[in-house]
Amino acid sequence: MSNLYIVPTPIGNLKDITLRAIEVLNEADLILSEDTRTTQNLLKHFDISTKTRAYHQHNEHVATKGVIEELLSKELNYALVSDAGTPGISDPGFLLIRACVKEKINVVSLPGPTAFVPAITKSGFPCDRFVFEGFLPHKKGRAKRLAAIKEEKRAVVLYESPHRILRLLKETDELLGSDRLVSVSREISKIYEETKTGSPADLHEYFSKNKPKGEFVVVIAALK
Repeated sequence: MSNLYIVPTPIGNLKDITLRAIEVLNEADLILSEDTRTTQNLLKHFDISTKTRAYHQHNEHVATKGVIEELLSKELNYALVSDAGTPGISDPGFLLIRACVKEKINVVSLPGPTAFVPAITKSGFPCDRFVFEGFLPHKKGRAKRLAAIKEEKRAVVLYESPHRILRLLKETDELLGSDRLVSVSREISKIYEETKTGSPADLHEYFSKNKPKGEFVVVIAALK
């Protein structure tokens, strides 16, 4: 039976990779990679010589069929990686994983780095229950999702880019006001890791004065 291994890779510090992830990447017949250049840098660091093939959001609809055919044709071990973190969490991977499940190809998901877990645990907000929203739509459906967040009685976790973080903070200020605390983490597990907590207005002011850099995780406290 063939196996598809979902392998999380470091989101910052390369030491965050697990020993098991290194072993799987070493022993795989092929690594399916969101960006082969990024993956090659990681493999070189750990002296891994496994071949890579591009598998990303621009080719996954076409590439999935070929990968499934290969995995069904003989016993193979393929590893799926994204640029950072866990594939399938706001990264390519869902289509291939779903196809493997449908075709009864064994899927093994390794535990490992993902940005929202450290962001929510260090926020100081109750996190026994939370909602992961990932990236909000840029246009269609955005207002509806934000309106739902306003009434959410669990903590809400969002991903955002440095180019749109100010827009998101402005929208949450207009929607939530100063009563709901927000925690913003950026560059998690990297040298310039930073977390700021306060009202949306306070955070908007801070990042207006301090140019946003890196990928952001935004945690909105639960509605009391």
